[in-house]
Amino acid sequence: MSTRSRAALLSAMAAVAALSLSACGNGGTSGGGGNTNFVTGNNGVDTAPQGKRAAAPDLSGRTIDGKTLDVADYKGKVVVLNVWGSWCGPCREEAQYFAKVSKAYEGKGVQFVGINTRDTSTTPAVAFEKEHGIGYPSLYDPTGKLMLRFKKGTLNPQLIPSTLILDKDGKVAARALEALDDTALLKMLKPVLAEK
Repeated sequence: MSTRSRAALLSAMAAVAALSLSACGNGGTSGGGGNTNFVTGNNGVDTAPQGKRAAAPDLSGRTIDGKTLDVADYKGKVVVLNVWGSWCGPCREEAQYFAKVSKAYEGKGVQFVGINTRDTSTTPAVAFEKEHGIGYPSLYDPTGKLMLRFKKGTLNPQLIPSTLILDKDGKVAARALEALDDTALLKMLKPVLAEK
């Protein structure tokens, strides 16, 4: 192997290692300098005031159970988007809370939607949802294409797990870049649900 090939291989391996380290974490900091119009609270949740929120991108496709789903169909409801992977430890920790809160808010103007990412097949994702009692749909996004549709400098999902709250107009109102329990999830959800 030439020196040039070896250097290219080492660079590629370093990039993969850096990506995998950020792939599943217990929290992080939000990026994006300049006038982003969002504020990070002391609880690690970023929020954007009404009137200064970015619209969520097209989030549509196949679900892990083979159906089709378009998040835009839920306009008029508050949408809780949870980005997760069956391989992610913090995702396993928070799943019970998402199952609990989604059941408690069923029929109350809230729709939960998962985005399953980096699972190489839907088999482990379906097993994960069954094991944790998840009753809401999850889009299947094995390569992270849906996550990349969010514009840089907006409240976008940067880690796994990430949770976004979309307001009734389909705009991103809040984001957490860490695993949440039911208390933290409700602190994000309730203010957006109460908006007129």
